[in-house]
Amino acid sequence: MLNGFLLVSLILLSLAILGSMFRLLAGPSIPDRIAALDTIGILLLAMIAVIGMLNGTAAYLDIILVIGILTFIGTTAFARYMERGVVLESGDDQTHR
Repeated sequence: MLNGFLLVSLILLSLAILGSMFRLLAGPSIPDRIAALDTIGILLLAMIAVIGMLNGTAAYLDIILVIGILTFIGTTAFARYMERGVVLESGDDQTHR
């Protein structure tokens, strides 16, 4: 019974990723596309977790951690670029002698 629920959740997560892909490609604005990209990353995390539950192993937890970190860094970099126009500003954290 649990396997059936997990398979249904994989199907629903796949449909959610398809909807987010539409938002990523169609737009209408850059912040909408960034939010869609972040949503796709989170949905991928959920899919990998469900696949790990189906297989009965914890081997996928490292992959989930790496994808989570990359999704966070990517979303933060895109948001900073949208706010300031650059991701890394030169001279912010250097001490003057």
